[in-house]
Amino acid sequence: SDAGSQKERVVTEEEWLQKWEMGNIGFHKEQRHPLLQKYLDVLLNGRSGLRIFFPLCGKAVEMKWLADMGHSVVGVEVSEQAVKEFFSEHSLPYCEEPVPEISGAKLFQSTSGNISLYCCSIYDLSSLIVGKVDGVWDRGALVAVNPRDRQRYASLMISLVEKNSSYLLVTVSYDPNKHKGPPFYVPESEIKSLFG
Repeated sequence: SDAGSQKERVVTEEEWLQKWEMGNIGFHKEQRHPLLQKYLDVLLNGRSGLRIFFPLCGKAVEMKWLADMGHSVVGVEVSEQAVKEFFSEHSLPYCEEPVPEISGAKLFQSTSGNISLYCCSIYDLSSLIVGKVDGVWDRGALVAVNPRDRQRYASLMISLVEKNSSYLLVTVSYDPNKHKGPPFYVPESEIKSLFG
């Protein structure tokens, strides 16, 4: 099959947390992603003051970059360590509060109010909690979710976006029989069936 031996692979939340604890975060990039820079106009579509969603955000440097441009950033990340490192590495003061609708979840918000990072499972979020967004920068989320959860993930993402939103998605292409993932191989045909 297209997905090779990856279809049944499951990476647990504990494994992701362990990656952050051990500093095994080769997926984190210190520099802004060149594809976001290249396609920023597509994401913004001439608009300002957008709400841009970062699924499985980690401590992505692009969040501060877009916030500095006047956009609001909403992210979700299971690792509290990653979220706290984001704020400390950018010297951004923040406040932390529980999310009443999600047991154990926390919202970390910059005191300027334009960066809101939810620390919880992405599947605990809904548009009722985070509101709708105007754009999505998916640099490593779809390729990180377990293959069996892709439909659930795509349905959630579609439910979060406003009409006329832009969704920038970065995937990786390789022989899935030679690498167990993540990042997982998502064939273009599956992307089309998930997102239309």
